[in-house]
Parts: sequence; structure tokens; C-alpha cells
Amino acid sequence: MEGIDNKVVIKRPENKFKQEVHSKVIRAGKRTYFFDVKSTRHDEYYLTITESKKRYIDNGKFQYEKHKIFLYKEDFEKFADSLEEIIHYIRENQPEYQSADLHKEEVEVVAENEPVKDYTNVDFEDI
Repeated sequence: MEGIDNKVVIKRPENKFKQEVHSKVIRAGKRTYFFDVKSTRHDEYYLTITESKKRYIDNGKFQYEKHKIFLYKEDFEKFADSLEEIIHYIRENQPEYQSADLHKEEVEVVAENEPVKDYTNVDFEDI
């Protein structure tokens, strides 16, 4: 993932319908994901998850294609449990996912154990 941004929105009492309370933006290549906490008229929070992807049209212009999920508090636990279970399943059963993670960990370990080379120590008699 390329970047994560947080945004907190101050609530204004004059407009209580679909009030945005808190946001997190994740930029991942061509896609951007928005996690927005919003408030209903009765001050109950819900989550909207939006995937936004820039699509180019034939004439060179572009438009954003968006997909949105609304998640209400009574479904948070079931959603989180199912998401965690599915991610665990993918990690355990997709060989490409496992090998990519192992390779990444190996690279990180090798990089941590390598001695730092001193490139500023030059002997001019050898030149």
C-alpha cells in the first residue's frame, strides 16, 4: 500500500444527517480506498468503505469508478470476523501469497544483518 491519510471532521449540529465524523484514506496503486465513519440523524455511527479507481475514456478524459459498502454497527463484529477468517484462508492456501511474504521477510532479514560499508574511506595512492 502506498499511503494512508487520516482526517477528522468536526461535527456541526445544524446538519446531523449523514454527518462525516472520521476518515482514513489508503492509496494503493491505481485504487484509492476511503474508510469513512458517518453519523445518522440519531447520532449512530456507521461505516462506508469506498473503492475509487480512475478510468480513462476514449477521448482522453477520465472518470472515477466507485464501489461503496455501507456497514452498520449491528454488523461490525460479523463483518470483522469474516474478513479476518477470509484473509487467514488466503494466507494459508495461496502459494503465491506465502512465497511473496517469505521472500519479503528474507530480504528484510538479510538487509538487517548486512554490515554497513564505509564508502567514504578512499586511499588515493591506489588510484
